[in-house]
Order: sequence, then structure tokens, then C-alpha cells
Amino acid sequence: MPSPWKRFRYRLEWIGLVLATKLVPLLSRRACLQVADGLGFLMSVFDRPGRNVVLSNLQVAFGDELSSGQRQKIARESFQHFARTMLELLWSPRLTRENWPEYVELHNLEEIARSTGPERSFIMACYHYSNFEWLSITGGYAGVIGTIIAQEFKNPLLGPIFRKIREQGGHEFISRERGIVRLYKELRRKGTTALLVDLTIPPTQGAVAIDCFGLKTSVTSAHAWLHQRTGAPIIPAHCEPLPGGRYRVIFHPKITNTEQMTPQEIAQACWNSFEPYVRKNPAPWLWMYKHWRYRPTNADRPYPAYSHIYEAFDEILGPADL
Repeated sequence: MPSPWKRFRYRLEWIGLVLATKLVPLLSRRACLQVADGLGFLMSVFDRPGRNVVLSNLQVAFGDELSSGQRQKIARESFQHFARTMLELLWSPRLTRENWPEYVELHNLEEIARSTGPERSFIMACYHYSNFEWLSITGGYAGVIGTIIAQEFKNPLLGPIFRKIREQGGHEFISRERGIVRLYKELRRKGTTALLVDLTIPPTQGAVAIDCFGLKTSVTSAHAWLHQRTGAPIIPAHCEPLPGGRYRVIFHPKITNTEQMTPQEIAQACWNSFEPYVRKNPAPWLWMYKHWRYRPTNADRPYPAYSHIYEAFDEILGPADL
């Protein structure tokens, strides 16, 4: 049972979000972008812990490839991209089935038909890169509709509001509780699902260890598990920014030759299809997130300062990584 103070805070957060859902869609497109960039800039200045995470992540990922000035610039832009994603989610009721192509273009959409056949059943592996929220919404408007697991909010009053906005493209968002079982049943019925696969999860929760910028990280194996049990192909996808506040959603080639792969190898193949895009344009990725919470006991290169040794992480690493 939340304390009286927490209930009061939750109510204030709900009021603030309700007001934002009413006011943000009134902004012009240009004003929305300007407000988001301003908020992102302020976040990069005043969220010092978050900024330190960004800079530490960039240091270990790129090493001497980036100067201090370049890391500072990417840090600011990363906050701005995230602020855009959140503010544009609130602005997205302005998107419709008729006007969405003015804001988002789809690249390689034919990969879905080529890889899935008439059943159109597949697993989309997505990433927290640029406007991942509009990837979902505009994909739905384009006919790519599925069942998606949503992260619960600490404040339960916020969930229904975000769910209503996110489902406007036709998707169904479900809670994490028994979510994988529901996705399995949906795929068995020849449905479609999407999962965000680039966040750290505890090694004890069905995780696998993959190489991410040459560093080991613990990520979900849910997409690999679902693929192995349903046969639904995995198609990675991401959204990238274009000039003028527009976006491009890119559908990657499906992950192939999975018959002899382990879940770890499937998860690694998905990441490998995406990492080159981050290397080419780092700023839109979610660098303020702690992607490398765990480090191997005998790590042969630096990890971020926030990372720590965890026995369970060593257990999911291969012998060659210890």
C-alpha cells in the first residue's frame, strides 16, 4: 500500500500527464521539436547522474575514437533525442492513417512479406534508438499490427494513459506478468509481436550474454525463445532521424540460419544487425541507460564505473569470456 505522500505524488504526476496530453497536441510540429530539444538540453545540464552514465558509456564503447568534446556533444544530443521521443508520443494523436507518411517513411517494408509468406507472422526485434514509439504507431498504421509487452510504471495511474496513446495504431499492449506466454499463444495463432531487446535484464531472468561494442551485456532471450518454439522469423527494425523532424523506419533482413543456433547466438545476431547503425550515428541511442550493469570477473577492458561483478553473470558467460 503506497504511503500518503506517494499517493499524493502519484496524483500530481497523473494530473501533469493529463494536462500534457491535452496541451502538447496543440503545438505545431516545429514548436514540438523546439520544446523537446530545449527540454533535452536542460536534462543534459541538470541530470548530472544521467549525464555521467552517458559519458561513461561512450568512453568504454568508443575509447579514443571520440574526443571529450565529441562525447559531450553526443551526450547532449542523446538527451534531446529521448526528450523528442517522449514529447512526440504525447503529440502523436495528431498522427492519422492519412497523414503519417508526411512524418515517417518505411524502408524495406517488403522484407516482412518476403520473410513471412501469406501468414505474415513474425517477431520484430526493436531497439531504443531515436523515436522507437513512432516505429510502433506508424507501423500499425501501415498494417504491421501485433501484441506488445509494455513496461509497467511505478505510478499505476500513468499506465492506462500511455496504453491508450500507444494503441492508436492498432496494437495490443499487455503487461509483463505472463506476457511471454501470451506472446507465444499469439504467435501460435500466426499473429505478430514486437520486443525491445537492447535493455539489461538480470542474468537470473532468462538472460543471455552478448557482445555489445565489445563489452559483455545481459539481455533478454525472449525473442530467441519464441522463435525456437513457434518458428516465427525474427526481423530486427529500428527508427532513425531524418532532417526536418522526419523519421525513417528500417526493417532489417530476417535473422537466418537459426536452426543450429543457441538463444545466445540468435540474440547476438540481432544485435549485430543493429550495432553498425549506432556506430555510424551514436546520438539517437539511449546512452543514459546503464547498458553494462554487470562485468565479467576477469574483464580484459574497462567497463563503466556503475558496473559490478555478479556471480550469476559469470555463469551465463561462455568459458572463453571468464
